[in-house]
Amino acid sequence: MSNNKLGLLSMCRRAGKLKLGMDMVKSSCKNGEAVAVFVASDFSQKSLKEVKFTCNRENVPVYELGISMDDVLYGLGKKVGVLAVTDSGFARSCMKDLKQIEIDENEFYSNM
Repeated sequence: MSNNKLGLLSMCRRAGKLKLGMDMVKSSCKNGEAVAVFVASDFSQKSLKEVKFTCNRENVPVYELGISMDDVLYGLGKKVGVLAVTDSGFARSCMKDLKQIEIDENEFYSNM
């Protein structure tokens, strides 16, 4: 992800259209506010599974940011691994050239 994307996320935050952190992202997905969710490259697999579950249930796409949580800290001033964009224009711009994370519903349910 280029500095251009980080700048775009920074503008999005200043406009009040960015939710940072697990609780805020899950809440914005459940409220129908989130247009897209983005995760840092070093986001834990357990937390990613939780985000994917919520996004799958609420029909919100998830994308890899391609940067670390430290890079997010540098660009946005807060160290988080997951972000949600609540504006469709900003979300479309952020999604460009990013890989969407595929969600397999079978990974949420274990065979016991």
